[in-house]
Amino acid sequence: MDVNAGSTLQLVRTLAVIFVAIVIAWALYLARGALLLVYVGVLLATGFSPLITLIERQRVLPIGSRIPRWLAILVLYFFFLCVIVAILLMILPPFIQQLSDLWTKLPAMAASAQKFLVDRHLISHEVTLGQLVSSAPGSPGDAVSAVLSTLWSFVGGLIGLVTILILTFYLLVDAESVMDTFARLFAVERRPAVMAAARQIARKVSAWLGGHLMLAVLMGGASAIGLGLMGVPYFYVIAVVAAIGEMIPIIGAILAGVVATAIALTVSVKLAGAALAYFVVLQQIESNVLVPKIMERQVGLSPVAVIMALMIGSEIHGIIGAVLAIPTTVILKVLFEELTQRKSAASRIA
Repeated sequence: MDVNAGSTLQLVRTLAVIFVAIVIAWALYLARGALLLVYVGVLLATGFSPLITLIERQRVLPIGSRIPRWLAILVLYFFFLCVIVAILLMILPPFIQQLSDLWTKLPAMAASAQKFLVDRHLISHEVTLGQLVSSAPGSPGDAVSAVLSTLWSFVGGLIGLVTILILTFYLLVDAESVMDTFARLFAVERRPAVMAAARQIARKVSAWLGGHLMLAVLMGGASAIGLGLMGVPYFYVIAVVAAIGEMIPIIGAILAGVVATAIALTVSVKLAGAALAYFVVLQQIESNVLVPKIMERQVGLSPVAVIMALMIGSEIHGIIGAVLAIPTTVILKVLFEELTQRKSAASRIA
């Protein structure tokens, strides 16, 4: 009787544990958007932590040997804000001018393209730009819904960005207390190893951010030089787009290529083809040579691991997955090495 009661109690406990695990997994799935923001904030805080420490210990300004951590974070934020404002001031005026020119030339470009197709009997007759727009599939209501949806996505993206910045700020301010709390989850004898692994992860993630900056400089410089020699208008704008887009692995070069082709098309079809071909070659060099080699040097991942991480990350979560793929792989690599070293040390002792 006691045996049956014990078996029943064990079964109930097992079912309860399974039920709780399912509930937790479902809750995590429902909160995946918020958890993604938290993860990005943790990555940024981890990557910026060594830089914040350098700013804290600066010796350039005569304000003492150490400045408050919160002030060091604000200095970093202010620096990035100045860079973004400078880039916008450089990009927006030429973009507005170029967009105005493109809008003016669009009817003539559409007529020229249609005449080319009619002469080769690919279409039966020419239509005006207004007829093309009116014959596009979808009702006006669908168009309004699409605009509202795009607007809502943009607002949501801004809210998410602000949330990440605020979360990163507080994580950086409370970095020591957060790490101490995390270390207490482990046995006392394991805490030094946990802290060492955390410091190694911080160095690797910081090196990943540095690698992205290096890629941005290389791609921006290559875009400016190549397009400038070809005579593409506003090549410096495209170079800035290429540099900023490099924060999105692989996709950045494609985005810059689309912009370059569109701008070159306002000059001639031949120049647009040359710009497109240039960026196809540049994107292949970036994805197959620069990204793997630079990331291997910066974070210690082999080119095969980098390419596989980008493929898997983009498949799991699109562009965001591709952006987070390399730092996530770096973290997993550090944890794997720590686990294998621990098992090796235990086997030697045994």
